[in-house]
Amino acid sequence: MADLFASAANDQGLRPLADRLRPATIDSVVGQDHLLGPDGPLGRMIATGKLSSLILWGPPGTGKTTIARLLANHADLAFEQISAIFSGVADLKKVFEAAKMRRMDGRGTLLFVDEIHRFNRSQQDGFLPYVENGTVTLVGATTENPSFEINGALLSRMQVMVLNRHGDAALDELIIRAEADLGKRLPLTDDARQSLKAMADGDGRFLLNCIETLFDTAGEETINAKRLTTFLQQRAPIYDKDRDGHYNLISALHKSLRGSDPDAALYWAARMLVAGEDPLYVVRRLVRFASEDIGLADPQAIHQALAAKDAYEFLGSPEGELQIAQAVLYLATAPKSNAAYRAEKAAKRVAKSTGSLMPPAHILNAPTQLMKDIGYGKDYAYDHDTKAGVSGQNYFPDDMARQQFYTPVERGFEREVQKRLAYFQKIRGTADDEDTGD
Repeated sequence: MADLFASAANDQGLRPLADRLRPATIDSVVGQDHLLGPDGPLGRMIATGKLSSLILWGPPGTGKTTIARLLANHADLAFEQISAIFSGVADLKKVFEAAKMRRMDGRGTLLFVDEIHRFNRSQQDGFLPYVENGTVTLVGATTENPSFEINGALLSRMQVMVLNRHGDAALDELIIRAEADLGKRLPLTDDARQSLKAMADGDGRFLLNCIETLFDTAGEETINAKRLTTFLQQRAPIYDKDRDGHYNLISALHKSLRGSDPDAALYWAARMLVAGEDPLYVVRRLVRFASEDIGLADPQAIHQALAAKDAYEFLGSPEGELQIAQAVLYLATAPKSNAAYRAEKAAKRVAKSTGSLMPPAHILNAPTQLMKDIGYGKDYAYDHDTKAGVSGQNYFPDDMARQQFYTPVERGFEREVQKRLAYFQKIRGTADDEDTGD
């Protein structure tokens, strides 16, 4: 390990710790064995010496840049690095021209594009001819879902490799390497060591920067978990309100509610709120959930969700967030039914396919004599005048067979709804028999 991570004495104090500990070989990269191991896709590419264009998709501080550099070394390719944040068309042209010249001399180029999702669609299209003709092997790094951020044409020519956030074992290994580089143990108690890893939230670079800060500022003091926050700033959770993390967390909340897991639902709601999500956005999703996944199985669900909206608007944060938590618990523990959701979708499908069929004449109002003369309102049965309070008449168009869109489930209040529907159907059947003279 000393051979792998030793640095020259004259630049030991100048280069950041994270740079000094940058792995020099593929087998020294931590946390990505699923890609780089002998059976991993990148491991197999390295073994065969054939490297294709790639997208490295993963959280910050997981080794995307390092892996790209090491791949270039293993494939004996010149390494060119640009950032989509700071580069434009002119920079790309220079890189492509240099790659063409190298190719004429018999050497390939690995072009590493950091934050590749920051390039717009037309800029991404500019890579296509150079990837297709082999002028460059393109390796793009992104923290965003490539399905949404990378052009389909470019994405079809690249393989997507998903990097994992660093787990506990990987972070432990980075701490050990840092201590070996600095020649002493971190001045932390065991609980503070665990807190430090929690602060890093899977980001290896952030962890190493924190370690460097601790060595520079702690002196001879041994720091406990409570004191740790006075030395280090808590890392903000990875969460962009208009990007992938936003949709991942709201999906997790919705599916935890649907799965009737109140604890998981509370966790995902808390993750969103702690990360700075607009609480009313969370409430809007709860209102939607109450109709989509509960419906008439518990008619009070929608009222609980709307009460959370009213309470939050009245109290604000943080007090109003308790009502949001209460709504989450209510929805998670309520009986579930998507019968209303399915009924709405089915009705819309049929409505689109049946065009402009008129309602049957007997249920049309007849405010003029002409309308009465042509049959509007004729033989309409006023339901309240019937013994059962339900006439059983047909309310679908005359040229359309009766449809059933709504099928309640055998859960919650919809059990009672089933009984009502069966009663209505019985009356409707009796009315049909009378109409046919049976």
